[in-house]
Amino acid sequence: MHSAGPDDATWWRNAVIYQIYPRSWVDHDGDGIGDLPGIVERLPYLRDLGVDAVWLSPFYVSPQADAGYDVADYRDIDPLFGSLADADRLLARAHELGIRVIVDLVPNHTSDEHPWFRAALAAGPGSPERERYMFRDGLGEHGEQPPNNWESVFGGPAWTRVTDADGTPGQWYLHLFDPKQPDLNWQLSQVREEFESILRFWLDRGVDGFRVDVAHGLIKEAGLPDWSEHLTMLGSGTDAADERRAPMWDQDGVHEIYRTWRQILDGYNATDSSVADRVMCAEAWVTPAERAARYVRPEEFHQAFNFDFLETSWTAAALRAVIESSYAANDSVGAPTTWVLSNHDVVRHASRLGLSATDKRPNGIGVGDPQPDAELGLRRARAATALMLALPGGAYLYQGEELGLPDHTQMPDEARQDPTWERSQHTERGRDGCRVPMPWEKASPAYGFGPSEHTWLPQPESYADLAVDQQDGVDGSTLELYRSMLRLRRELRLGEGSLDLVGDGDVVTLVNTTPDGGAVRVITNLGTTAAPLPDDAEVLLTSGPVVDDALPTDTTVWVR
Repeated sequence: MHSAGPDDATWWRNAVIYQIYPRSWVDHDGDGIGDLPGIVERLPYLRDLGVDAVWLSPFYVSPQADAGYDVADYRDIDPLFGSLADADRLLARAHELGIRVIVDLVPNHTSDEHPWFRAALAAGPGSPERERYMFRDGLGEHGEQPPNNWESVFGGPAWTRVTDADGTPGQWYLHLFDPKQPDLNWQLSQVREEFESILRFWLDRGVDGFRVDVAHGLIKEAGLPDWSEHLTMLGSGTDAADERRAPMWDQDGVHEIYRTWRQILDGYNATDSSVADRVMCAEAWVTPAERAARYVRPEEFHQAFNFDFLETSWTAAALRAVIESSYAANDSVGAPTTWVLSNHDVVRHASRLGLSATDKRPNGIGVGDPQPDAELGLRRARAATALMLALPGGAYLYQGEELGLPDHTQMPDEARQDPTWERSQHTERGRDGCRVPMPWEKASPAYGFGPSEHTWLPQPESYADLAVDQQDGVDGSTLELYRSMLRLRRELRLGEGSLDLVGDGDVVTLVNTTPDGGAVRVITNLGTTAAPLPDDAEVLLTSGPVVDDALPTDTTVWVR
């Protein structure tokens, strides 16, 4: 089904990359918000975990209307997180420990407090300053209606009307997300040149690559035609009525931009070694898989998140289908398939997999919502990750999943900070539940997140027993399971192997043939009864206990 990659596979083709959400990893100064000095302190933890690189969510200067994804200055660090000197120390320490650093880039929109947008408001209609953004005259006799019917991903209209200097209502500007996140006009050469300069700024400081936010959204369809479907980054991207593509997502023009970026990154790569390769990963919520694979053609992104895999239901048939389709699409363009189960935008898989199989994946879980079965969710999450980390290609882990952290599904609504909650008129709780600060020490303030009791989001009581110090060195703990999986994955070179899916029914069985010719059989039981293990199998790793040579339901085993 999938053939092994080149013998001299570059690091990013099979890397395990750990996402750090800086606000929630370690708080060094006690203000309740994580920061860069805190990250530096805990980097040895990631070395011991066994990851190859970290990806840092935004740390730029920002009013924090959307937790830093509203950037006011792309070339400086927000004082909440530290300084450029702290960023340099982080890069130096990570590289000293053998960990590469990937930073977030947010090119679809800026903050409304970015100097460019302030200049656009001051300059008025028809000005070069307004041309940098998506300003349009309104419809109706007096321009009182938005230019089209687009909705924001966060809920409500995707247009906001500005007030001119004389106090009269003026033009409208587009924001696919929050009103404090105006969309840039990527048809303008000045916008493209600015971001090419931003790339070089961070590459010159030593970053190893970029995760590109909303990579499928930069170019909009000419004329900005109406769109009848509810706008979401997580949907199919097509109108059910006529199957045309959403006019704000996945337009062909984005690929020209990324070909230019790839040339810039390639210019920083060492000519005699792939060890120093600088890379890009696309956050592109695009279907079908064949169209998503266009982002990872040889002259564009190195990786793209496999959201089809993340969203797949917990059934054997669905898992087999998404594994097969993912390899077919990415292999056709010579790209690795990059697997992911959790991130800062979705319900953690330890909670998601504990929900009823008939429920649609929610955008947040809160008080009064159907609650996940915590024990079931964790058992399935461990099994799902053991399956994922045995697949050839790359993999992304989200901070805390190695502890089995669930979402905070009982967070008081008054504590929520995600703009989705308010803009959806309290119909979608949003992403706060998966962004709760990490627990490091059970008996310490804020479970060791920082020196004070204060945290920017409240932690659930369940985090106490899941803290790092409660799992470190404990046989069978989720933390030790992750350490074992990552060690074996590297030793056996599973990320570089070829893959065959065998069998059918409620058990997913795959064979990973590693570069040395050895074969590791990976079995995940999604049935209702225990499944027998192969005769004379040498068990390398299990996600849960194996009883009488049989694999229990919702358990994965690696054997040879």
